[in-house]
Order: sequence, then structure tokens, then C-alpha cells
Amino acid sequence: MKPGQTRICAGALRRGSAPKAGRFRPGRFRPVRFLRDRHAGAAVDFALVLLPFLMVLMTMINSALVLLAGQVLQTAATNAGRLILTGQAQNANYTAAQFKTTICASLTVMFNCANNLYVDVESFSSFSNISLSSATNSNGTVNSGGFGYSPGNPGDIVVVRLIYQWPIIASGLTVGLINSANSTNTLVATIAFRNEPYTPST
Repeated sequence: MKPGQTRICAGALRRGSAPKAGRFRPGRFRPVRFLRDRHAGAAVDFALVLLPFLMVLMTMINSALVLLAGQVLQTAATNAGRLILTGQAQNANYTAAQFKTTICASLTVMFNCANNLYVDVESFSSFSNISLSSATNSNGTVNSGGFGYSPGNPGDIVVVRLIYQWPIIASGLTVGLINSANSTNTLVATIAFRNEPYTPST
């Protein structure tokens, strides 16, 4: 050995070659070291909160859409009711299909009006006699068989209902909004009034 050189024994090399922190020797598992390991901690934390975060986010988005759609539908019901209230629909001899077409003219943006909107118009002799069928069946589908079109005469009590099953986006991540079949929320806009004493057309 040359002068100035230090002799290092093989045992010292073996003792000084400990594995770096956070790594394990092949074939050995140390529970304590595993629990203290912080490698990829951010990824684990993100994975734990991702699903709850998406559920809250989609519920908020769908809630806003349902509220907005419900308000738009209620406005359409109010405008449609005014046609009957003043006798315009009766004097024009509107059929149920024509009355629905008039309503759909104001629901062109958010709604598939032609296929998914249902209109129910019922007339009664007094407010105490009002009796309406359920908007949906027991299985969550629309009870279209219970709807009719009777705009009434001057002085009659009339109830106009617009029924629409609003589709819920990402229904598997949405909580508390699905109340009907096919992952939808049934919106029902209702308006009740007494017809004005208009003059019927002859």
C-alpha cells in the first residue's frame, strides 16, 4: 500500500452502504419505515379527496341547472296561462298540439320541447274542486295518460301545468337531485287562475 493511502476494509464498506431513506432492501418489508414513508403523499391525498370533490362539484352544477330550468319553465307556464286567461286560446280554437307549439316557441334554448315537454290544462267550477293527477307514475315515468286539454269558459277555474323531465349530467356523481326514471329530475310548473269574462267568438 502506498504512503498516504487509507486502507478500508470490506466490512466497513458493507456497514456504510445502508439503503437511502424511503427505500427498502429487496425481499424485506419494514412496517414502521413503510408507515413513515412520505413519497407520493400528495398523489395519495389527491386520490382520497378526488371523488368527494367531483360529487360536490357536479351536484352544485346540476342544482344550478335545475333551478334555472325550473324558473324558465315557470315563466313559460305563466305566459301560456295568460293566453287562456284572456280567452285568446279559446277564441283561436287552439288544439292541444297548437297550444304546446305556442309554448315551445319560448323554450328553444335549454329544452327539447317537442319531444319531452308535456302540457296539462284542466278546468274546474271552483278552486275547492281542483283535483290533479300525479305528474309521474310509480316507476318515475311521466303520467301522460292523466293529462288533458280543457281551457274552460269565461269565469271557469283553470290549472295549467308544464311537465318536463330534466336530464341530470353525470348522475353517478350527483346527490339528491334524481327523482324520476332515466336519471332525471321532473320539473312541474303550475299556474291556477279564473278566466276573465271575455266574449267568446261566434
